[in-house]
Amino acid sequence: MDPSQWIDVKEDKFKYQLDHFVIPGHYKDDVESILIPHGLIVDRIAKLAQMIASEYDNERIVVCCVLKGGHQFFSDLVTYMKKALNKQGKAVPMTLDFIRAKSYDNDRSTGNVQISMSEEELQELKGKNLLLVEDIIDTGKTMKKLLELLANYEPKSVKVASLLLKKTPKSCGYVPDYVGFAVPDLFVVGYCLDYNDIFRDLDHICAISEVGKIKYENN
Repeated sequence: MDPSQWIDVKEDKFKYQLDHFVIPGHYKDDVESILIPHGLIVDRIAKLAQMIASEYDNERIVVCCVLKGGHQFFSDLVTYMKKALNKQGKAVPMTLDFIRAKSYDNDRSTGNVQISMSEEELQELKGKNLLLVEDIIDTGKTMKKLLELLANYEPKSVKVASLLLKKTPKSCGYVPDYVGFAVPDLFVVGYCLDYNDIFRDLDHICAISEVGKIKYENN
């Protein structure tokens, strides 16, 4: 995806004060700042849905949610894709699926990818158009390994939509087909992005504080 097509969130320009928005009281000291307010997230997803739909024809797409963090983005994206039009000016035929891929321990990527799909489920992807929906691409190593694994099952096409792309020097260079926002090299939480399964109930995308990291480490 051309970088001009995503929103570049710069740390020095996109830091909203916590008291300007509704933050659950139990997270008062656990997040440092709001990077992307909920309303902006939703509007951007509506645009991504239009972009994605416009690049497909009338063939059915298997829209696959990468759990757990991707499920809110997946839900909202599918909702807007139902209203979007494809190349032929028609609604996009879709089948929904789910895959769990894990590579994190606390706030560090382990480099190993574990997935939840069975061999039989993977075999069913042969000849199909697959759209993976991910919450964030960090180093890109997890997604690259997942794509390499899926390629063995011969889908017709595989594209990736990620709400966030982290601007980190640790990146392997992988860039997904569709990106919502490019974010600073911070550990971000909220909108179902988690830190040890905490913060999924936070609507905005925020930078976690050191207090939050320590409080929920090995939670």
